[in-house]
Amino acid sequence: MTSTDSAAQTPAKAPAKDPWDLPDVSGLVVGVLGGTGPQGKGLAYRLARAGQKVIIGSRAAERARAAADELGHGIEGADNADCARRSDIVIVAVPWEGHGATLRALREELAGKLVVDCVNPLGFDKKGAYALLPEEGSAAEQAAALLPDSRVTAAFHHLSAVLLQDPEVDAIDTDVMVLGEERADVELVQALAGRIPGMRGIFAGRLRNAHQVESLVANLISVNRRYKAHAGLRVTDV
Repeated sequence: MTSTDSAAQTPAKAPAKDPWDLPDVSGLVVGVLGGTGPQGKGLAYRLARAGQKVIIGSRAAERARAAADELGHGIEGADNADCARRSDIVIVAVPWEGHGATLRALREELAGKLVVDCVNPLGFDKKGAYALLPEEGSAAEQAAALLPDSRVTAAFHHLSAVLLQDPEVDAIDTDVMVLGEERADVELVQALAGRIPGMRGIFAGRLRNAHQVESLVANLISVNRRYKAHAGLRVTDV
């Protein structure tokens, strides 16, 4: 066999996938557990304003419906279980104190769903905010442990609830760090973040790296307090 014959039999390597070639998520239903809290309401509002179908979840359906009516843009309200069942992508924006119990109770409803955990385990004392270390390593890893039949990712940690909810703010100038085990799942979340004007989703590693992303919020809180700001993040050279 000649070298020419050998080369002819070697399959050509497929070109590298463009990391910005992201899927179309415009037709997916997004549920927001904890959607009556500041961060949840803000994310629900921004995504719905961008044209996404959004359902707010709460322990009390009446409270969720009241928040949905307040936000408008076709947002619906439901109890957490109904929100999880009816959604394709479910954002977890509940307080850290109720994180484990909420997910444990929704294991069946969240089976097969793409779950996006944006919870930041934080403590507060007279010195300010500080990061907590969950037994599993992070809130996202706790979610993955409690939801073995779901596809768990982590994102939307570093967003200002004030800016998200302000109708006078047209674009949210920030990058969103997205973590997950499967590239396809991460890209869906990146695409979802990109639906919000000014926002960009950036792959930032696997779930084992979620703790430092979650804990960075404590630093941003310090920045905001010192400079009276609503700080976000930008990743350079990407």
